[in-house]
Amino acid sequence: MPLFDVYPLYNVTPVSGKGTHVYDENGTEYLDLYGGHAVISIGHSHPNYVEAVTNQVKTLGFYSNAIQNPLQVALADKIEALSGCVGYELFLCNSGAEANENALKLASFKTGKSRIVAFKNGFHGRTSAAVAATDNASIIAPINAQQKVTILDLDDIVGVKAELERGDVCAVIVEFIQGVGGLDQGSSDFFEQVYALCKANNTMFIADEVQSGYGRSGKFFAFQHYNVTPDIISIAKGMGNGFPIGGILIHPDIESKYGMLGTTFGGNHLACAAGLAVLKTIEEEKLIDNVNEISEYFVSIAKTIPQIKKIKGRGLMLGLEFDFEVGDLRKKLIYDHHIFTGGASNKKLLRILPPLTVNKEHIEQFFEALIKEL
Repeated sequence: MPLFDVYPLYNVTPVSGKGTHVYDENGTEYLDLYGGHAVISIGHSHPNYVEAVTNQVKTLGFYSNAIQNPLQVALADKIEALSGCVGYELFLCNSGAEANENALKLASFKTGKSRIVAFKNGFHGRTSAAVAATDNASIIAPINAQQKVTILDLDDIVGVKAELERGDVCAVIVEFIQGVGGLDQGSSDFFEQVYALCKANNTMFIADEVQSGYGRSGKFFAFQHYNVTPDIISIAKGMGNGFPIGGILIHPDIESKYGMLGTTFGGNHLACAAGLAVLKTIEEEKLIDNVNEISEYFVSIAKTIPQIKKIKGRGLMLGLEFDFEVGDLRKKLIYDHHIFTGGASNKKLLRILPPLTVNKEHIEQFFEALIKEL
């Protein structure tokens, strides 16, 4: 049976990974500066991760959410302690799309309203409401387009004010650093005014931290660079270091009711074990400090390269923008230099999303290769 052909594939077959590297079937080593879309947060096959998942699968891999699961409680407590989001409640699911879908559903429950405000170049997932809130018409099927969504430009505070004052918006969903869209960011004033407008108009303010969370921005969450308190925070990618897990942090002002959200696999024992291993490693290895140190080093080198027209993003969620499309450059980096990087809907942007364990030698290796190709 053939695979349904929806992914353009590079001719590379990783079979193992360790730290910031993956290895193909011939033993060729590749430097991974993309982390499978920012999923690999603590490095491939980290000992803490391997031990936690191995030990858990030996005992109990899964049971339903109809029973007690102390691992969920431990994970919630650890997220609260490391993120500083005190008082929030955790709902666990399986992916970023599912996290955003549940966030939007919860906002609609809370407000009794149904329209969403989202932003140009935003990406929130591929499920029904999440994909409707994504600024990419080519992936929105007619069944998704029935959702009520208004897409505005980042920093269009006049537009946001006008839409919220119409009284039918349940949620504004924001990526504080856009991922797939190309690492654009709104201004501090914009985000803080949007937050104030949400409060004034009975609208939920959703922080999509699926890609930017878990330390990648240089703080635990990217919204923490601003003076805002989201009603709902969605998380996923780096949360499980490759094991599928997602979730939403829910402000205590939103009351829970039996049955309003649900999932079969979300918060299963294996996922929680993986999630706890990630948080343990972020804390013990001071990886957020490493993010800030390596980011500063990366930017200092990038500034010396004249072909780079703009440096975008924060922390280890970075982009290098050129005056040409980077597709061929990415191929050369993969095939000639054995370095994985990422693209974006902005075809002139090279995305860098390495494991948070990356070091200066890896950054130097990347720039040596980049300069050679430029």
